[in-house]
Amino acid sequence: MERREFLKFLVLSAIFRPKKIFCFGDKLVTGSIGDASNLIPILATDSASHEIASLIYNGLLKYDKNLNLVGDLAEKFEVSPDNLKIKFHLRKNVLWQDGKNFSADDVVFTYNLIMDPNTPTAYRSDYDYVKSVKKIDNYTIEVIYKRPFAPALSSWTVSILPKHLLYKKNILTSPLRTHPIGTGPFKFKKWEVGQKIELTANEKYFDGRPYLDGYIYRVIPDPTTMFLELKAGKIDLMGLTPIQYKRETNSKFFKKNFRKFCYPTFAYTYLGFNLLHPFFKDKRVRQAISYAINKKEIINIVLLGLGVEATGPYRPDMWYYNPNVKKYPYNPEKAKILLREAGWKDIDGDGILEKDGKKFIFTILTNQGNLNRLKSAQIIQKRLEEVGIKVKIRVIEWASFINEFINKKRFEAVILGWSTGIDPDQYDIWHSSKTAEGELNFISFKNKEVDKLLEEGRSTFDIEKRKKAYFKFQEILAEEQPYVFLYVPYSLVILHKRFKNVKKAPAGITYNIEKWYVPKYEQKY
Repeated sequence: MERREFLKFLVLSAIFRPKKIFCFGDKLVTGSIGDASNLIPILATDSASHEIASLIYNGLLKYDKNLNLVGDLAEKFEVSPDNLKIKFHLRKNVLWQDGKNFSADDVVFTYNLIMDPNTPTAYRSDYDYVKSVKKIDNYTIEVIYKRPFAPALSSWTVSILPKHLLYKKNILTSPLRTHPIGTGPFKFKKWEVGQKIELTANEKYFDGRPYLDGYIYRVIPDPTTMFLELKAGKIDLMGLTPIQYKRETNSKFFKKNFRKFCYPTFAYTYLGFNLLHPFFKDKRVRQAISYAINKKEIINIVLLGLGVEATGPYRPDMWYYNPNVKKYPYNPEKAKILLREAGWKDIDGDGILEKDGKKFIFTILTNQGNLNRLKSAQIIQKRLEEVGIKVKIRVIEWASFINEFINKKRFEAVILGWSTGIDPDQYDIWHSSKTAEGELNFISFKNKEVDKLLEEGRSTFDIEKRKKAYFKFQEILAEEQPYVFLYVPYSLVILHKRFKNVKKAPAGITYNIEKWYVPKYEQKY
């Protein structure tokens, strides 16, 4: 073949080559600061565990890229006119990753397991209004509610568990905690605790085999080390710090090899008080600390402006956000007045307030690997010192932080964050019935009016009634200040350019990860 003809052949081949014939292959390596704790989703409360589990398991429903609820294990669903019944029509071509058939029995079993008082799950209240979950046939389920429950559909995004592997077994000692078997796009391969979790493509996934051969979740507690691993080509995806996003990823190397994404996230960061501790039982003290903290300073210095002030547990652009709650602009003089009213005075002139013979000294705990939280703690430490409060900071490895300190209420104050979800229901975090060990209301906040409002908010489908309940709920939180709501950060993500079909949407970028692919000529692993 002459050179001219050969070149023509190459050009035509490139033009007419089918785009996805060569798309199977390669792996995605992600970096994260925290390891998972439990890969049975109903037992886990940390984001790392849920991130991994979401690739292994499916719910009956899921959120699409525009945050609409659509079918997942259920191919379709119907809600009765009175909002008291949901009928789910299940897919018939679904296999568990060990080859067994998925059926309605698994759904009924998962519900019963969640409601079993011996199951230590933080999500039981999502099903308190359920009267019955009935199997109509192998692929039809009918859920009947005692009364309308607004988050009903979103509650069925819960991961469905395999009955054949858990029936009459102790879930707390089940091998699935560390070797999960689900129905999802990726299958569990291995877990090196504190190092990495490896998944492989599920060849028999009901929605089509993922294009990627595997997913590797690497645990790298130090963000600086993680960034060096990114530059060295050892990870493909990570969340950037604001400095990394704004200043350290603008070189030709990064522009050539990576894409950056910035979008609002359903999350907020807060300083939370242990309300069982005597220092924090007086709301004037909590309000004083809020006035003493300069949120704008934290956002500008820590986030480099890549975030907005938080005034409560909701993102400011959502319909249920109340913009008119009590605010706490930086005002150290107001803080000092409130502290004096609460009985705190500097009796010996050492600059530290005292009351009943005790110095106002407390420790803020936060988790290892999150520089934004550590820097926020350091700024708060400086500002509180100016009003007579001495703050110590302790940074703890993630798993120990959750299991030994948060779940057991062994803290005075913490800097943490919540992913808020899309529905405004906040029952699990703020209702007084959710304060037991291992529950999400670990600060022990109890308020009868808030309990009533949370129950009202989840008991009606009327948007205006829900909005009224959640507006009032936010007003009470703003007055009581059980948290100092610090900021709503932007999600700052970087991803290697070889991954295709990645599209930013209201749901972020990973909503369709099973459809990501790498052209054959760019595949690395």
